[in-house]
Amino acid sequence: MVLAGTQGFYHHKKMDRLIEVAGRDGLPIVLFAEGGGGRPNDYDVAHFITAGLNITSFRNFAAHKGQKIGIVAGYCFAGNAALFGVCDVRIATKNSFVGMGGPAMIEGGGLGVVKPTEIGPSDVQDKNGLHDLVVADEIDGVAATKRLLGISEIADSGEGATDALREIVPADRTKAYDMRVAVQAVVDQGSWLELRHGFGIGMITGFARINGRAIGVLANNPLHLGGAIDSEAGDKGARFLQLCDAWGVPVLTLCDTPGFMVGPEIETTGQVAHISRLFLAGAHFEQPLVTIILRKGYGLGAMAMAGGGFDRPHFCAAWPTGEVGAMGLEGAVRLGHREQLAAIKNENERAKEYQRLVDRLYEKGKALNAASQLEFDAVIDPSETRAFIDRAFTTAGACIPSGRYVDAW
Repeated sequence: MVLAGTQGFYHHKKMDRLIEVAGRDGLPIVLFAEGGGGRPNDYDVAHFITAGLNITSFRNFAAHKGQKIGIVAGYCFAGNAALFGVCDVRIATKNSFVGMGGPAMIEGGGLGVVKPTEIGPSDVQDKNGLHDLVVADEIDGVAATKRLLGISEIADSGEGATDALREIVPADRTKAYDMRVAVQAVVDQGSWLELRHGFGIGMITGFARINGRAIGVLANNPLHLGGAIDSEAGDKGARFLQLCDAWGVPVLTLCDTPGFMVGPEIETTGQVAHISRLFLAGAHFEQPLVTIILRKGYGLGAMAMAGGGFDRPHFCAAWPTGEVGAMGLEGAVRLGHREQLAAIKNENERAKEYQRLVDRLYEKGKALNAASQLEFDAVIDPSETRAFIDRAFTTAGACIPSGRYVDAW
């Protein structure tokens, strides 16, 4: 590494030329971001530069409409971190440390003396949502980058575990299950590449293939808050939709949610703004979208999982285990029948009546009933899910990358 990977005047001139060529020829850019940021003692140009705040590299790199993938190993601070931060996909090694200020800047600002290993270690930044992928070393980072850059190519058709799909959702609707098992049974075996695994764990995002076609997958996680969508999950899902839109990748959403998380505590996170990003991203998403309701599809959360409503996807279907409603069944009964239930003095009788009302709503909201009212397109056998998705994306035609920017968050 030359001069600790720091940035100088001619570094930026060279970088600007590379960005210009990549933009002109429609090429992706892969950034190896290790380094210490700007070089304060850039003596080669010290006689004609005061601050250098008119350099164009940061703006040019952020404005690049092609794919931008960042790989960081070791230390990445200040200007290098800013470049890493605007990448579409950010890959970090386990021994990486990323921060907007390195030890010298922190000490110079009178904030104490710290070791570089105390600033933004990979495990912290993974949970923060900065890193899309955490890998063992730079070699693995390059391998992951090659997989990502090959997304637009059609691969050989693969196989999924179609027979297993019928057994994934428990017969008992109150029992949770592992959505990742469902995802990996639907997609081509070995094709799943999950992004931001450690952040926003209520939402599962990643790339995969179905019969060789690349797709993005956005799925609820029933093992976290019963699949409810909280602030971090909303941010994670929205950014992933932006990423797939920018790259021209169709998206499959697997819905099993009771809706958005509610309560005083979650509102302290600014949830309304965070989860509303899902509606914005869905409304502006230009690629084909297919939604499958595996079990719960309730309220605004389910609508957001379908790009804004069940009428929004290219096709929207449910498994026979699907159940839908304007809000969760239990909450709907408590709110809609409060006086009726309060009038029953005997606790056992009240509990029986409550359960009867819940069961009645459940029957009304079963997938077959909802489909008969044309609220979505079909109820499908889980074992036919792969074939249904493949046909849906085939009829949707080719994708065209939108070229729009992807939020850093």
